[in-house]
Formats: sequence, C-alpha cells, structure tokens
Amino acid sequence: MSALGARQWGVLFVLCGAIFLEGIDVAMLNVALPSIRADLGLSTGELQWVMSAYVLGYGGFMLLGGRAADLFGRRRMFLFWLTVFLLFSGLGGFATEGWMLLLARFVTGVAAAFMTPAGLSIITTSFAEGPERNRALLIYSGTAAGGFSVGLVVGGLLTSVGWRWVFFVPVVMSLLILVAAMVFVPRSPVPDRRTGQGVDLAGALTVTAAIVLVVLGVERAAHTGVGWTAGTLAAGAVCLAVFVAVERRSAAPLVRLGIFRNGALVRANLIGLLFAAGFFGFQFVAVLYLQELRGWSTMETSLALLVIGIDAVVSPTLTPKLVERFGNARVVFGGTLLAALAYALFLPVGDDWTYPMMFPTLILVGLSFSLAYGPLTIVATEGIEEREQGLAGGLFYTSFQFGAALGLATATAVDTAATGSGSPADLLDGYHAALAVPLATALLAAVISAFGLRRRGAAAPAAPADRTAAPEPSAAGTTTR
Repeated sequence: MSALGARQWGVLFVLCGAIFLEGIDVAMLNVALPSIRADLGLSTGELQWVMSAYVLGYGGFMLLGGRAADLFGRRRMFLFWLTVFLLFSGLGGFATEGWMLLLARFVTGVAAAFMTPAGLSIITTSFAEGPERNRALLIYSGTAAGGFSVGLVVGGLLTSVGWRWVFFVPVVMSLLILVAAMVFVPRSPVPDRRTGQGVDLAGALTVTAAIVLVVLGVERAAHTGVGWTAGTLAAGAVCLAVFVAVERRSAAPLVRLGIFRNGALVRANLIGLLFAAGFFGFQFVAVLYLQELRGWSTMETSLALLVIGIDAVVSPTLTPKLVERFGNARVVFGGTLLAALAYALFLPVGDDWTYPMMFPTLILVGLSFSLAYGPLTIVATEGIEEREQGLAGGLFYTSFQFGAALGLATATAVDTAATGSGSPADLLDGYHAALAVPLATALLAAVISAFGLRRRGAAAPAAPADRTAAPEPSAAGTTTR
C-alpha cells in the first residue's frame, strides 16, 4: 500500500472523526431510549419515532445530499451540515417535550445525509484511485464500524449519568471536528454554471418523496396495518416512477440514469442493502434476546456486543492486505459467506446459552463486516468520474440505510408474528423465527457476490491494483487530482 502524506492523514483524520461521530451518535441513542421515555413520558409509539425520525431524515435525503456535494462543493457541504448536526444534536439534549426531540432527530438525520456522502466523496477525490484510495476507504469504513461499537458502551456509561449527555457529547466532538476540518480539508471546485449543471428541483423532490415514503412504509410495517403499509409503499413507487420519467427528460439530472449501467456499482449497492439488513436485523434480535429473555442489563448487553467492534481493528489492518492479494470481489464474497455462517450458528440459541456459546457468532459478525463493508465502498465508487463521486457515495449510503430499515422492520414483523402469549418459550420461538431474516439476506448477498466473481474472472493476486485503476466502459473518466 502507498504511504500517505501528512496532509492526507489530516484529511483522513477529520473525515474518520465525522463518520465515527455519526456511528457513535446512533448507537448511544439506542442505549438511552428507555431513560428518555421515562423522563419525557413518551409512549411506545412516540419512542419508536425518536429512531424513525432520524432514519427518515437520513435515508430520505441521502441521495440529494450526495448530489449536492457534487454541485455546490464537497468541503462547503461538509462544513455547513456538520454545523447543523452540531446545533440540532444540542437541541435534542435540551428537549423538554417529545416533539422537540423528534424535530431534533429528524434534522440531525438530514444533516448526516448531506454530511456523510460529502465526506466520502472528499476521500475518493483526495486520494489516487488504486491502493492509496483503497487504504483510505478501508480505514474510513473501519472507523465507522468502531463508532457504532464504541457507542454501545459509551452510551451506557453516559445514560447512567443522564441521558442528555448522549446529545451533548456529540456537540463537543462536532465542534472539534469542525475546527480540524477548516484546517485540513482542501477546498473543492464548484462546477461551472455555464456548463448547464444546476439543481434538478423536480428530480430532487420526487426522489426524496419516494425514498421517504418507502423508508417510512418499511420502518412502520411492524407497527401499523397492512393497508397503511401497502398504501405508503405504493405512493413511494409512484413517486419513484415519476422521478425516473423526470430524469430521462432533464438536461441536468439529479441522478444520471446511465450510472446504473456500471454493473459493479449496482452489485455493490444490492449487496450493501442485503448485508445491512442482515447485520442490523441480527443485532436487534440479539439485544431483545439478551435483555428481554435473559434479563441482562443495558451495560451487560453493550459489553457483550462490543466484540463485534473487532471490525474497527481488522478493517484498516488485515482487510487492505486481503484486498491487495485477492481483490475486492473475493473479499466481499468471503465477508458475505462469513456473515451467513455467523447467523446460522446462532439459529439454535437456547434460553440457557452461556456467553462463550454466543461468542463465535458475535466475533464472526464483526469479521464479516470488516471484510464486506470497506471493499463494497471501494467497488461502489471506483471508476466513477470525479464530478459524480458524491452521487455514487449517496447511492451506496442510501442502499445501506434502506437495507438497515428493511432488516429491522422485517425482523420485528417476523418476531411479533411468531411470538404468542409472551412466555419465555414463546419469546424464544419469536427470536428463532426472526433470526432466519439475517441468514436469508446474507445468503442472497453471497449469491449476488458470486456473480461479481464470475464477471471479473479468477484474477491473479497482483490484479486488484490494475482493476481499480481502470474504470468500466460506462464510467469513463478517472479522477483528476
């Protein structure tokens, strides 16, 4: 792997800090939800919206956020929305009513939707395509995973002091990252308006409406009737159809539909969606099992799941070497197979399992994430022109976020349907049924990954660097630096 310069390490430090912040923010809030409900007097439905509001803002505006980075400048978008993230995270900490917290979480999600793809596109345009960029992306993805894992423990500690600190700590972190970003992140050129580039307002409105409606339908599927869910998803499908029609006619589309001719990009997004569905669906079921059935405390559960954070260590150390030797496609395939094995090992979980019996699954889940997530990020953005790097990042993060919502909603629905009277035996039956969801999604992701192996062929160990440097025919125009 190529050595990085001091300036590049500075850029990477800032962007890793931002993605770590996003991960730790979500994880800490998960742990703090019971305390928030007790203090603000929220119902179960209102508590669900504390998480759903963030998912809607994040998933609904991610694609628009990625394109905005390309159109208005990546540094400008990153700094502006990091500031918004800081302000509304603080507002959440001062919330005295449920609606204030919901508003704060929605806007924070929107800020993350603009900030995250801007940060990813800064990496993909600041590091040379090939081993140098691969190393940066793998460090970046490992930091993202580490934020979620560390957040589980930190959230438990902060909640024991007071749940409002779960919101105030990200404010301090955001401020430090903002100052560092102004020093290290280079200015990015804004496209010349004379070239016809501009805001595709109709496309932005229709695709955002489509994604919000679909994510809303999936997120609320386990809590509402079939008619409401079907109607919401149908409305999302209509908006999506209108969006496609608008993009075909637009002179400066929000999403150039030709980008989907890039087979590697499409596969990476599909695999990312399925992998996220399994990863987050499994964690949801595991938390329910440990806390509801086994009676473990929040801190005990957080410490038990901390081993999944091994991906924060493996991603920047071992994964780059595996990618360099075997290529992205093979490493992703191995990651999806490892995930399927992990979930299969947990299927027969009983009401008396000891932690050593759970440990193989938990560590394999962390290893699978380290093998799949970083290389998928590389594949989803390699060979894409610099002017569309924000779009490519937005597409990937939208797929991943939608997959997370899909996995959580499906696992919840299956668990609810399979749970009877609520006795320990019925609870265990529900968990067993729900655990089939992450296993199925991991197996499907592995099948799609296998197509990538066949298309790329059995490359020699030295091939990854060459493949990375050469864009596919449909995405000509490598990054200029």
